Amino acid sequence: MFLRLTTALATLAIAAPALAQEVNLYSYRQPELLEPLTDAFTEATGIKVNVAFLEKGMVERLKAEGSRSPADLIFTVDVARLAEAVQAGVTQPVDSETLRSNVPAAYHDPDGHWWGLTTRARIVYASKDRVAPDEVTTYEDLADPKWKGRICTRSGTHPYTVALVAAMLHHHGEDDTRAWLEGVKSNLARKPQGNDRAQVKAIWSGECDISLGNTYYMGQMLEDPEQTEWANSVNVLFPVFEGSGTHVNISGVAMTASAPNRDNALKMMEFLTTPTAQQVYAKANYEYPIAPGSEPDELVKSWGSFTADDTNLMTLASLQEAALRLVEEVDFDG
Repeated sequence: MFLRLTTALATLAIAAPALAQEVNLYSYRQPELLEPLTDAFTEATGIKVNVAFLEKGMVERLKAEGSRSPADLIFTVDVARLAEAVQAGVTQPVDSETLRSNVPAAYHDPDGHWWGLTTRARIVYASKDRVAPDEVTTYEDLADPKWKGRICTRSGTHPYTVALVAAMLHHHGEDDTRAWLEGVKSNLARKPQGNDRAQVKAIWSGECDISLGNTYYMGQMLEDPEQTEWANSVNVLFPVFEGSGTHVNISGVAMTASAPNRDNALKMMEFLTTPTAQQVYAKANYEYPIAPGSEPDELVKSWGSFTADDTNLMTLASLQEAALRLVEEVDFDG
């Protein structure tokens, strides 16, 4: 019961009347992550799920389609992308007792425009041979000169990095965050480059000793025969902000402003936040479910536990522009 909509089919759907028992999704998340959920939802409700998988341009597409858009829901990762959709006016607020019960306040828009589904922690990958498990306890510590020439990371302008800098801004203010960025930059073993898995490969090859990355990449590397050795060369460490918890980001869902099948869309949003659906979704990409009573997959549990920073992610999204400006001011990637 899983249908990939091509652009042509989506165009046809614009002109077609909405069907009573269907719901249409635009998704940045990959087919293999959504298919178990869409199948389960259809089996439970009889509502057919149509999915258009997009690599980019979701907001632009929704703005171009306007009120004629066939999309009911959008799926994406990173609070910055969710906030972008809200700011563009392509979403609508949703108020549901089920959603409010299942999604902690830190993980949904205060105005109800988007709702988190799973989280991932921004952690430190550390060499098993060259770094003791208790050597990295805070994000602030990454600016300590003891790490000079030992840190690898992806670009400072990447959304994952900008989100972490935004959290640092929230907790410490502009001057301290600028000093922290300069300190981390001075500790880099090489110019920022590549994705999170490339940093772990660099640790494995001896280029650096620690790197920043998302937790789910450990699971992805372990299932890839070419990358298993990289994964086995590092420990997963959960640093915290001084006085707070570990930085997390989310995958989330929002209802579009047009939503031709609004009732079905709401049913799907509520279904996705149930503990059972949460655990299926989280397991598919080695993430953390957020519904009360839900548990991570056993492999994810094996990496250790942490207390998440409880700052509302929309607060951090509001600091993204200032965070990016600081990254550019210190020429982090230079």
